[in-house]
Amino acid sequence: MMRKAVFLFLLLLGIGIGFLSVRDEEWGPRIVMMFVGALFGGAIGGGLSGIGSRQRGRLPLRSEEEENPIPGMGYSGRDLAANYWRDKGHPPFMKPPEPDPTHGSRMFDPDKLQ
Repeated sequence: MMRKAVFLFLLLLGIGIGFLSVRDEEWGPRIVMMFVGALFGGAIGGGLSGIGSRQRGRLPLRSEEEENPIPGMGYSGRDLAANYWRDKGHPPFMKPPEPDPTHGSRMFDPDKLQ
């Protein structure tokens, strides 16, 4: 209940500030500025009151370790970091082929193909 009261207060405050900033103008600019004030007041009120946060009534986001509970599969951040030098920064089974030492470093050179 208190969250909604804070949100509505800041929303109405934004609308009031938008109205007071152009109170001597026609109704068109008044409505536009009231809308802009409502937009900013609603955003600030929602942020301060915590409306729309993920902590209330929703499941929290799961980490990589919670998604893949079996360690050593090779796809979590910890596994990639532990095997970085062995795998040369590539995930398991996705390493590019090593060049053939007989052909040198130009593996796919059309002149070297037989």
